[in-house]
Parts: sequence; structure tokens; C-alpha cells
Amino acid sequence: MTDVLTQSFRFADPRDLADLRTFVTRAKSIDDGAIRLQASGRVLAAYVCVLRPRILGESTPTILGLRTMALAEQAQADVTVTLASVMDRLARSGDGDVDLPIPPSTVSESWAGVGAPRAGWEPQGSIPDADLRSAAEAGIAEVAGVVPAVAGAAVINTARAAVWGRGMPGAEDLPSGAAFAAFALGFLADGEQQVYRNGRWFRLSGPRGHVLVRTGAGLGLGF
Repeated sequence: MTDVLTQSFRFADPRDLADLRTFVTRAKSIDDGAIRLQASGRVLAAYVCVLRPRILGESTPTILGLRTMALAEQAQADVTVTLASVMDRLARSGDGDVDLPIPPSTVSESWAGVGAPRAGWEPQGSIPDADLRSAAEAGIAEVAGVVPAVAGAAVINTARAAVWGRGMPGAEDLPSGAAFAAFALGFLADGEQQVYRNGRWFRLSGPRGHVLVRTGAGLGLGF
């Protein structure tokens, strides 16, 4: 990744900074990890990791959440920092603020180096938000049901891999973890998510954000 050239992001609208605060808060409730902030021109792309393999050979797919926001000024940056450090800066901002200072301390995350394709996406149909919400809620209940009250990381990871690595009903190549990501990050409403594919990658896209999924080799979606 490139060196950070921008010290602060200035958003075009205070609501964009508020949207980022909501996105970061939701992401932190899933995994108290990191966020990749990638700015080019007047667009900021914010990536967070929802699911990823924790041990070698684990079948959990790598699933990222993405929000893009308009900037008021040209910016050039690509930095990965902790969610906590961004939350700390957002907590100091007022209702009308539009500036976000970039935290100075960066972190190294393997998922941040996994670049999703920017072009070449092929439409694969759509999935109603209601179906994604149902799949997410069912998966959450299943994980809670199979994981004992006191469980080690290996047991939890195995349960999550089994549930979230399973294909969506009617779209067997798309892991159910995509539904969990869209649900947990607040991307679902009462519409539908457009589905795209580029090789091993799938993308769910809707008005509230995008879910990027890197899977193993597979056949086409069965919509």
C-alpha cells in the first residue's frame, strides 16, 4: 500500500461523517479490528473485515464490508488503522463537523492486502433483503445453538466456518456469510441487493453499501 499523503479527510456533507460513524460502530461490534481507508480523488472507500479464516485450512470465506463517501477535497491515502482509533476521533466530532483526522498509527492486517477487483464484474441477478435477513438470523441462531457457553476459539471458529461458509439457498456458490455481513453492517432495508461476480469474488451491492466475498473456485450462481 502507498504512503499516506493526506493527513485529514474533509467530507462533502456532515451526514457522510455521521454515516462513517455508524459504519465503524457496527463493524466494531462484529470484530474489534481494523478499517482500511482508501482515498483517491474525491472518493473515500472504507473497508472492514466481517469474516475471515482464522487458522490454516479453515473454510470460512473472506468477507469485507465497503462504504464509499464523497470528499470535499482531493485526497490520496491508503492506510489501515484500528477501528478504536477512528472511533476515538469520531467521538470528538460535533454534529456539523466534516473533518476526520487520520490516526497516525497503522496496523498490519492480512485481509487489507486482499484487493477486490475494480472492474470486470458480471451481473448475477439479485436477492431480496428479506431473504438475506432470514438467512442471517437463521445462521446467527444456529451458531449460538451449537457453540457451548464456554468454548475455545477453535470450537467457535469451526462452528462459524460451517454455518457462514455454507451456500445461500438458491445461490449455492454465495456463502451465507454474505447475508450475515449485509445484516450486521446495516445494509439491508426492504429492497434487494444486486449480485455480481468476478472469478472467485462475489459482490452484494445496495444503496447502503457493498459486501465483498472471496470464495474458492466454483460454478455459477443458480438464481
